[in-house]
Amino acid sequence: MTLRFIIYSILTICLGFAQPIFAQPIVVCKNCQTSTLKQAIVLAKDYDTILIKKGTYKEYNIEINKPLTIIGENYPVIDGELKGEIITIVSDHVVVDGLFIINVGTSYTEDFAAIRVKRSKYFEIKNLVLEKLFFGIYLEKAANGKVYHNKVIGDAVTEHNSGNAIQLWYSKNIIIENNIVQHVRDGIYLEFSDNCLIKNNVSTNNLRYGLHFMFSNNDTYKNNVFSNNGAGVAVMFSKKIKMLSNTFKNNWGTASYGLLLKEINDAEIRNNIFEENTIGINIEGSNRIDYINNNFINNGWAIKVRGACYTNKFIGNNFLYNSFDISYNSNINDNVFDKNYWSNYTGYDLDKNGIGDIPYRPVKLFSYIVNRTPETIILLRSLFIDIIDFSEKVSPVFTPDNLLDNHPLIKKITW
Repeated sequence: MTLRFIIYSILTICLGFAQPIFAQPIVVCKNCQTSTLKQAIVLAKDYDTILIKKGTYKEYNIEINKPLTIIGENYPVIDGELKGEIITIVSDHVVVDGLFIINVGTSYTEDFAAIRVKRSKYFEIKNLVLEKLFFGIYLEKAANGKVYHNKVIGDAVTEHNSGNAIQLWYSKNIIIENNIVQHVRDGIYLEFSDNCLIKNNVSTNNLRYGLHFMFSNNDTYKNNVFSNNGAGVAVMFSKKIKMLSNTFKNNWGTASYGLLLKEINDAEIRNNIFEENTIGINIEGSNRIDYINNNFINNGWAIKVRGACYTNKFIGNNFLYNSFDISYNSNINDNVFDKNYWSNYTGYDLDKNGIGDIPYRPVKLFSYIVNRTPETIILLRSLFIDIIDFSEKVSPVFTPDNLLDNHPLIKKITW
């Protein structure tokens, strides 16, 4: 009897399930009376535990339709042989732990997944390794569940014939924690999914986005790493999203960025690192967002503002060695920039209070020119550009004359 099984039994009693602490699990192995997971599910009663011994089990279309705990011993392999979906959960109170699932079927009419959770609550998907997949873990109208400590590795080549590692659709109150997702279309994707927490995940080398929100509200993502993706994170048509202490790094490409905000309102972006991205944050039609205590380091553009973006606050951020700190495509500004550190600031502090005595104008005329004529970027380090930037700073015509940081900090901010 394994230690993991004993722990599960104790937890089961604590949760009020009517099961003896040391009830024997149903054991699945190649030489056992029960040799497949499908057989074990049929034999099992509610809240039983199924223990799968190490080995390879060629099964697909496995439906878990009762409350069960399924534990893999030494990562048994569930091989779907590319025939379709592998495991579908349609019951509440299901735990799947410690399996190695491979060879999900590919379809252009159905989104086959290694594990699909369908209209279920109070589930746990943990300690899985998923490879050779279309979709990895797909939550469909699920609630109050946890997806944690999984490793999902795809082999996506093009977006149109690849799926996402972890996908939520019309789901709520989900915790996605400590997962590694790589080489898929989107690392983590949420659509119409509210009140979810996404933390401590690593999402790298994905074709499109490391994390992607659509029409999802009141979600939080924090302490995640998004690097070397087509683009880091896209948050679209959502509100009240908290983005805290994440790292967006090395998301490079002609249309790439660390973070895309499109029609987002009432959000908080705090304590993040944006480093070596083509664009740190690309903002379109997003309002009432607080950008506080973030580091923008060695990006092409730290922040690029497009379209109508109003009543945003940029306070206490470090802008370090970016080619362009701020880019605007309008000469109208309704946003506040205050008490940021700008490595390009050349003012002085005669009264030694740590705040520059002259305001800093972060939008350069050359960034406006590059927005309209991208080919001019080859002139970036020329003397001519320094001259036109200086003239625009003295008498703004094309850039917002009120876009100023009136209290630029002399020293880099540390937290």
